[in-house]
Amino acid sequence: MAEHGVDVSALPQEVREQLAELDLELSEGDITQKGYEKKRAKVLAPYLVQTQTLAPPPAYDAQSPGPSSAPAPEPGPSNSSSSSSCHRRTRRSHRSGGTRDERYRSDIHTEAVQAALAKHKEEKMALPMPTKRRSTYVQSPIDNCTPPDSSSSSDDEAVSSESAGPQQSSDTWINSSLHGSSTSSSASSTLSHGESRPTQAPQPQPQSQQAPPPPAPSAQPPHSHSQPSALAEAFAQTRIDPGGGVGPPDVPSQAQARGSRVDLPANAVVRGMSRGQSRSSMMETADGVPVSSRVSTKIQQLLNTLKRPKRPPLSEFFMDDQEEIVEVPQVDPNTPRPEGRQIIPVKGEPLGVVSNWPPALQAALARWGATQGKSPALTALDITGKPLYTLTYGKLWSRSVKLAYTLLNKLGTKNEQILKPGDRVALVYPNSDPGMFWVAFYGCLLAEVIPVPIEVPLSRKDAGSSQVGFLLGSCGVGLALTSEICLKGLPKIPTGEILQFKGWPRLKWVVTDSKYLTKPSKDWQPHIPTANTDTAYIEYKASKEGTVMGVAVSKVALLTHCQALTQACNYCEGETLVNVLDFKKDMGLWHGVLTSVMNRIHTISVPYAVMKACPLSWVQRVHIHKARVALVKCRDLHWAMMANRDQRETSLASLRMLIVADGANPWSVSSCDAFLNVFQAHGLKPEVICPCATSPEAMTVAIRRPGVPGAPLPARAILSMTGLSHGVIRVNTEDKNSALTVQDVGHVMPGALMCIVKPDGPPMLCKTDEIGEIVVNSRAGGNMYYGLPGVTKNTFEVIPVNASGAPIGEIPFVRSGLLGFVGPGSLIFVVGKNEGLLMVSGRRHNADDLVATALAVEPVKTVYRGRIAVFSVTVFYDERIVIVAEQRPDASEEDSFQWMSRVLQAIDSIHQVGLYCLALVPANTLPKTPLGGIHISDTKQLFLEGALHPCNILMCPHTCVTNMPKPRQKQPVGVGPASIMVGNLVAGKRIAQAAGRDLGLIEDQDLIRKLCMWPTMMHQFLTEALQWRAQTDPDHTLYVLLNAKGVAVCTATCVQLHKRAEKIAAALMERSGINIGENVVLLYPPGIDLIAAFYGCLYAGCIPVTVRPPHPQNLSATLPTVRMIIDVSKAACILTTQVLMKILRSKEAAASVNIKTWPIIIDTDDLPRKRPPTIYKPPNAEMIAYLDFSVSTTGMLTGVKISHVAVSALCRSIKLQCELYSSRQIAICLDPYCGLGFVLWCLASVYSGHQSILIPPLELESSLTLWLGTLSQYRIRDTFCSYSVMELCTKGLGGQTELLKARGVNLACVRSCVVIAEERPRLALTHSFSKLFKDLGLSMRAVSTAFGSRVNLAICLQGTTGPDSSTVYVDMKSLRHDRVRLVERGAPQSLPLMESGTILPGVRVIIVNPETRGPLGDSHLGEIWVNSPHNATGYYTIYGEENLQADHFNTKLSFGDPQTLWARTGYLGFVKRTELTDSSGDRHDALFVVGSLDETLELRGLRYHPIDIETSVSRAHRSIGESAVFTWTNLLVVVAELCGSEQDALDLVPLVTNVVLEEHHLIVGVVVIVDPGVIPINSRGEKQRMHLRDSFLADQLDPIYVAYNM
Repeated sequence: MAEHGVDVSALPQEVREQLAELDLELSEGDITQKGYEKKRAKVLAPYLVQTQTLAPPPAYDAQSPGPSSAPAPEPGPSNSSSSSSCHRRTRRSHRSGGTRDERYRSDIHTEAVQAALAKHKEEKMALPMPTKRRSTYVQSPIDNCTPPDSSSSSDDEAVSSESAGPQQSSDTWINSSLHGSSTSSSASSTLSHGESRPTQAPQPQPQSQQAPPPPAPSAQPPHSHSQPSALAEAFAQTRIDPGGGVGPPDVPSQAQARGSRVDLPANAVVRGMSRGQSRSSMMETADGVPVSSRVSTKIQQLLNTLKRPKRPPLSEFFMDDQEEIVEVPQVDPNTPRPEGRQIIPVKGEPLGVVSNWPPALQAALARWGATQGKSPALTALDITGKPLYTLTYGKLWSRSVKLAYTLLNKLGTKNEQILKPGDRVALVYPNSDPGMFWVAFYGCLLAEVIPVPIEVPLSRKDAGSSQVGFLLGSCGVGLALTSEICLKGLPKIPTGEILQFKGWPRLKWVVTDSKYLTKPSKDWQPHIPTANTDTAYIEYKASKEGTVMGVAVSKVALLTHCQALTQACNYCEGETLVNVLDFKKDMGLWHGVLTSVMNRIHTISVPYAVMKACPLSWVQRVHIHKARVALVKCRDLHWAMMANRDQRETSLASLRMLIVADGANPWSVSSCDAFLNVFQAHGLKPEVICPCATSPEAMTVAIRRPGVPGAPLPARAILSMTGLSHGVIRVNTEDKNSALTVQDVGHVMPGALMCIVKPDGPPMLCKTDEIGEIVVNSRAGGNMYYGLPGVTKNTFEVIPVNASGAPIGEIPFVRSGLLGFVGPGSLIFVVGKNEGLLMVSGRRHNADDLVATALAVEPVKTVYRGRIAVFSVTVFYDERIVIVAEQRPDASEEDSFQWMSRVLQAIDSIHQVGLYCLALVPANTLPKTPLGGIHISDTKQLFLEGALHPCNILMCPHTCVTNMPKPRQKQPVGVGPASIMVGNLVAGKRIAQAAGRDLGLIEDQDLIRKLCMWPTMMHQFLTEALQWRAQTDPDHTLYVLLNAKGVAVCTATCVQLHKRAEKIAAALMERSGINIGENVVLLYPPGIDLIAAFYGCLYAGCIPVTVRPPHPQNLSATLPTVRMIIDVSKAACILTTQVLMKILRSKEAAASVNIKTWPIIIDTDDLPRKRPPTIYKPPNAEMIAYLDFSVSTTGMLTGVKISHVAVSALCRSIKLQCELYSSRQIAICLDPYCGLGFVLWCLASVYSGHQSILIPPLELESSLTLWLGTLSQYRIRDTFCSYSVMELCTKGLGGQTELLKARGVNLACVRSCVVIAEERPRLALTHSFSKLFKDLGLSMRAVSTAFGSRVNLAICLQGTTGPDSSTVYVDMKSLRHDRVRLVERGAPQSLPLMESGTILPGVRVIIVNPETRGPLGDSHLGEIWVNSPHNATGYYTIYGEENLQADHFNTKLSFGDPQTLWARTGYLGFVKRTELTDSSGDRHDALFVVGSLDETLELRGLRYHPIDIETSVSRAHRSIGESAVFTWTNLLVVVAELCGSEQDALDLVPLVTNVVLEEHHLIVGVVVIVDPGVIPINSRGEKQRMHLRDSFLADQLDPIYVAYNM
């Protein structure tokens, strides 16, 4: 052929070989098109015709002509007629790239897929592409250490196809869909050599100033590659440069350690929103970044995609009040139903009786060994395909006898032989050594031991290795036979012993090479009894779940099967048979080892390795040996066809039977046709092609008998895919896109009886037009699963029943696992296998069909060697389809994503089923079967465990989950004004309310003095209490501050504290510009300075505002919050330390805030000893004592006003609850800046006189044992801590309890350890803390929680007097409906909740419906409202919005008790009356906090609490650390921190989606995987989800991966 003006066939041999190598490199993807052309031109340069050198080389034609069945001739050198090395040529032809798996190839089907995709063109489906961080997509290289076998394709796996056909390349699809063209390109080439490469689209200029060099193609980020036209919007959003400019004030920098918690208000919004308002109005921009940035564009795209109508529609769903039942979608009335009559069992022809048939198979071998000793039995080939040795019947017989003698007499001692007849032994022989296997198999039969052939184990991590161990264990195998070479190759441990494989029993290995066998004595003869029902051999079989079981075949079944095959295939003595199949099991064993010996056939065994090196070898063997029968699979037909291009001289005229072992595969028909097309010219007759159907249990089910020359060929069935999915046979008429063409597999075997029964439920006979499982009754089938009697009964002893349920007879049938029907003329048709069956929403789909459709979507650029696995996983009461494919190393992000979205469309159009997940993994990483195929059950297991490590993933739960319950319409809640109120009962339900005990007042002054309660009763102000203590008990130590070493670095007695406060008050009064009643910010680290400054402010008549100081290492994130509080509180002055003053005025601070506008800063470190002229006393107790500023979890900065009367009432309440008095000591490890932490740190000791040991929580980071050590050293009875402290101790010290014990840490003294928080108690954390430190003497009853909110800093606190806090289990489904239903521990969907501590004295709570503001019964979830003397007075706002204060602080019930004023906490909870009694003897009412009202997610009309979803997410995979959820435009967004390596990132996406769907009945819209420490957590250890949401939408998270679920 002339090419570039050069006649390639005339070129020298080495040049042609160079060109062939180049073609191979190009097809493998090892070289780019440009490099290929350059190198090719260089090779051809010396031979170019001079006139042509100036002309540019023509572009490769994108459209190669090719008839639909015959492959197109390959362009270029491969057409040369020279017989250059067969090895290289064939290697090239079958290795070309990842073109197509010909086993599934059907031109009709390819056309159908292309037509279906063309329908979608107009829609321009713009799926939002996932966002990846660069590091995530550098593909893991193909494993260089893969053994040679692995690169091959095999049984279940594709081989590259270069055959042409009307297939479309993805480029043409993208371009035509973008330009709106209506016709699909007719036949764009799939030849990798002639692939048309699109020109690279111009790179968009990045936003940064200097354009970086374009990235390498393999690591191209999805947004750096601009797509032409309409898809561009979806793919080309540019990133906001994280490096440009300083981040907004509320974003924690990535460098910030998790330890340094930051309070992050979202925007500078003071609490000024009613609870009814949504925050969406605030979300127009997130810190100046428009919300419509890249992320939200993608979300919008996702929403647009989801707006398309779903198919099938949601079923009508009626909400049962008690139970949420998920309904399967209603059956479509137009569903096809079977209409035929009941099937009549089909009989095979009678098994003929031949006089000279042997009584047992061993007898046949004995006969041929004695009479035809020189006759060849087996020829084995070497790796090049040349004969290696020939085993004669004489040799086979003598060696088998030697082995039988050795097994029975020479293993073990004379008196005690290891093996007895009936024992099972494993046969471990490689595929390349059939001779050794034959000898071993027949040796075992002669010794009457039972052989169990298995694959050679290659490593401890072999796919399915432990399942093979299960087989060996269930069969009781203790001995393995192998060859010397194989034994040397087995993996060993350093001592030289063979590795103990995972899950395997201990095996003794016996080498069976001739030199190790003993010749039996003259008088020893093997015992050959007549075939009976004893087991002859065991064949292994893997189930759909991956379990490997052994099918036992009896001696009589073995013999009868050989006889039936002989009769059906018309075998004659002395014929030659070429076997390409695995000789250890199935057809390869039945025909190539057993039936062949029975008929003295000469078998030529072609090992798998030879087929890989030289795919034509089997055709050549048929030609050379004039073989009459060949035993192949579709892949062998395909390989031979691909390699046949240059072969002229082969002839297949001698074949009378070409048995296609996987002819039952619906896609085999194309391979048979194409092979016939090519080889008819080589003498192949159409009637010799004999497809057959087999299964390990029923053995050969049906086989097509060799036809008579000239007889008409059997008809094909063209079936409707829709009909098939409903299990009904319908000839396809209307939509040719969804048709399946199947060929028959001939008639039932001689002597057998067959019928079709329903595959699930009782074995009811099918109707004639119904598809069911084929069951067979025959003497020639398996008997049982060895050692598994339970499973055996359901498979081997099936008695079919008729429509009325009556058995049709008494004879048992065996389930074959094949799905099919009986066609005209009693021909059997098989349409799939039980193990490949996927039942989705009541419809059946075949995994092989889906693989075929995925392969018909041109995978040239994406899928590596056509390796695709399809399986289903059960999620939310239905099976969901998952497709996993290996991605070519050179595939670009866009190509892969494009291919994935097209597969979705194709499967949706052709099979009418939605895919749940589509994942691409790096090449060569899926677990392999022994012959190189994909191990499906192991792949599924890896997927479910999150260990697949995909490099691309697309989840589509929105499209395929159609059994979701209908969204709830809210009903009016229980109790209304019309209810009859009788005492505390409302319409038969108790009103949900509870109260602490009375605060009580003591009148007698003498008693007061005796009880040392003077300040607490007589003084309304803490300043008076401090002055009184300084006078009456000056040297009593109130505070001890510890450092990281546990050393007291600072103490304060009553008088010292008083004097320090006076100094500060004097400094404040001296300064002009600071007036009485003005706000003063206290900026101190946790310590006694803070307390002194607080009382100094009160002495001076100023209002203190405590603020957490900025983190010196992270000013950019923490200083803006400080600035914001200072601005919002309108502070006149800042009191602080020298160090912090320097920081506030530093250059670093100037980068974040304007340092020139700070108010007056007073450094209180070295103040002169001055006393103020007077100590200020407020005119009344209603005046504000201090302001409490805090950032709520929703990112709101809220300041509340606390009056003097509230301070006194709160301190008194705590004193009574915890029994605090002067001689007591408590330890506090809390942040002292807001809430109850501040009260305990600064106020309680001055009021009650007890000693407080102060432990700054930051010190714990350098000394974890500090807090627990202090409790033990000072023998503390009561301690207060935060969740962050408890978590630090649990994670950091959990494993060191023995060490702490040895150091003498003893926590038996601790009576109460209270966690201070404003959230639902973290039961798991408190429980594990108690459990871990139980060994140190900590009582399980000691740990409890407190609860406070913005409107009331302390509502509950577990004191020393009340009953222990109780735990209840509530039904989560009811909770979503705002109902409380108690269930037993361990009930499904149950949620454990712990009481939030005993309600404080003087506090009343009631549960109220937040919408109607009416009281609720105690079986409802509602907002907690509180009435108490220590409620805050109101929000501190600049404008003083009274309506807001009235709403939250002074609100009334709409009915019931309209007089009492309540404050709204903003938390949802419920009250339950427990069996315990409180101090007054009444039954104790427990308050349970469920979560913040602002944080709840309203989805599908139900109320969800983020923490519940987050708990599920964190359990989904070991690599998920912290997680957070929020909603955006009705989509649920899950952010998960990845603790493992980045290759785990994409594994988390399906697991997170699964767990949320299963446990919460919600579909996740977006999954964001981020680094540890990205989720912002405030000082109290609470997640700031709204802040996270703002950062995500402003694209400031730098996520590892963002998946947009379809």
